[in-house]
Amino acid sequence: MFTSWLKMSETCTVCKLDYSFASPDDGPAFFSLCFVAFPLMFLVVWIHVTFETSVTVMLLIAAPLMAFGCVLPLRPIKGWLVASQYVNRSVEAGTEKLWAQMKEREKATEHETEKK
Repeated sequence: MFTSWLKMSETCTVCKLDYSFASPDDGPAFFSLCFVAFPLMFLVVWIHVTFETSVTVMLLIAAPLMAFGCVLPLRPIKGWLVASQYVNRSVEAGTEKLWAQMKEREKATEHETEKK
């Protein structure tokens, strides 16, 4: 499904499904922030208040915890969003014609490139 950390491949290597329908955009970052960053923030504040740690120690604890906690789930969340878009056949409201025109132009460009 992925060619690199978060870059989607154009088609599935197993079933040849075209991923052009997928547009998770900023969804993975949003869900990562909502489900990971906010709870971690409360944990970090609780640690700081309970154990009365210094700001430097809190930065040493909180920065890696937040960074890894928010970055690691991005790929599974993106895969989940693409899968849910496929299952629900979701497209942006009112853009069906626009997407069809865009795909026709892409195919025409590919066809012209193949001729050359």
